[in-house]
Amino acid sequence: MSRPNILVVMADQLAPHFTATYGHPLVRTPAMDALAERGARFDAAYCHSPICAPARFTMLAGLPVSAIGAWDNAAEFPASVPTLAHYLTLAGYRTCLSGKMHFVGPDQLHGFDERLTTDIYPADFAWTPNWDDPDTRIGKWYHNMDSLSEAGHALATYQIDYDEEVGFAAARRLYDLARDPDERPFFLVASFIHPHDPYVARPEWWNLYNHDDIDLPEPMSESEMDPHTQRIRRGIEADTVGYSTEQCRNARHGYYANTSYFDSWIGRLVQVLEETGRADNTLVVVTSDHGDMLGDRGSFFKFSFFERSVRVPLIMAGPGVANRSVANVCSLLDLLPTLLDTATGGGAWPELGRPIAGRSLWELAAGGRDAVDETTGEYMAEMTSHPMFMIRRGRHKYIHCDTDPALLYDVEADPLERNNLADDPAYTALAGALAAETAQRWDSAAIRDRVLHSQRSRRVLHAATESGGPHSWDYNPVRDAANEYVRNHMDWAEAGPRSRFPRLD
Repeated sequence: MSRPNILVVMADQLAPHFTATYGHPLVRTPAMDALAERGARFDAAYCHSPICAPARFTMLAGLPVSAIGAWDNAAEFPASVPTLAHYLTLAGYRTCLSGKMHFVGPDQLHGFDERLTTDIYPADFAWTPNWDDPDTRIGKWYHNMDSLSEAGHALATYQIDYDEEVGFAAARRLYDLARDPDERPFFLVASFIHPHDPYVARPEWWNLYNHDDIDLPEPMSESEMDPHTQRIRRGIEADTVGYSTEQCRNARHGYYANTSYFDSWIGRLVQVLEETGRADNTLVVVTSDHGDMLGDRGSFFKFSFFERSVRVPLIMAGPGVANRSVANVCSLLDLLPTLLDTATGGGAWPELGRPIAGRSLWELAAGGRDAVDETTGEYMAEMTSHPMFMIRRGRHKYIHCDTDPALLYDVEADPLERNNLADDPAYTALAGALAAETAQRWDSAAIRDRVLHSQRSRRVLHAATESGGPHSWDYNPVRDAANEYVRNHMDWAEAGPRSRFPRLD
């Protein structure tokens, strides 16, 4: 297999359950559908940690949260950790990021040759959770019910502004790459913020859906809820401020609309590949950092290992990819080795800086078989005071937290995860084996000490930074305006032909 270009299009907070590609009867995702119709759709793909920054750091590093200290949305991503972008650079690729990656810390590239936009969220330690005082809500940045009460349509929001910039910059860069005589393959990530809350969509996307047709989650009483769901409900104020049925419907309506909006950008970027003659030699990957509960279990957003929070879409289409659906359990940890196999044609990888945790999915994408059918997850962010761990193996999912009863679900027979099997006598052996494996895999007490030390240090650093005046790590895109378009040191007659695609003969 020759070395293809690689285009990764990433959503934020998109659960596969709410796409037509994965069977939702209402939501319209024609671009994702088209990729799945000619490529591979992975039906049990998970993020490693169901919150933005940790999900992205672990995806790029191919390493779990506890291996790189990617605890939460204000944890620094160490510059010393090699990423997929570093490895693809070593494999001879040009690497580019347009949009969100939620890098925290002074390194805002992490191996990418260039970034086309700033990020949408802060790059400093402002959003550090406090496990020393876990029951106190941090009102400045915790999600809350405003996302539901404000759901609806508008002509512009900061999220719409951002995604318009991300999409335009990515499309323009694809044209630039086609005009550039440099024949090296490219790795381009276009990472959007939608359909992340607040659930506000432009009218043309909102009006795709009949409001009365919007489906609602199945009800669940608070007595049926596990302790972590109850903590999330307190944290997001679902238990006090609450929300009405109509607000829930509005939120879902906005989410579906913004899912279609995100899908339209997939279609636009694929169109540019087709227009520039790159479609046949470009692997297109569509995924998300995590999902959204969207009212299931009386909860919204993410933060948990339940399916709508932790499952992600994963679609691959391009050279060498078979048209199939893949049932094997897998993870965003697997993206790094998969794309290294893609980039090297199955040959030797660049030397790894450290052993990675994921496995290559290329054999599965190409139509082969894989005996592995499992993944793990770690969560060490807000709305808990102790680490949480997940093992998904085959049809079963096991969730552990030192403060909570164990959870065990058969996600094939019970996709809404309503029947906890951990105390079912018929599953005693399985639950016991998974509990023992969890204790062997993770030293929860030691990890908690590391999290607390990190949080305390970051709170001090942030307080000092705030009192001493703002010091920003936020990425400021580099732009060489003196050499753009037509300038006085250029020959006007040459500028037009140079930027034209296709070129004139």
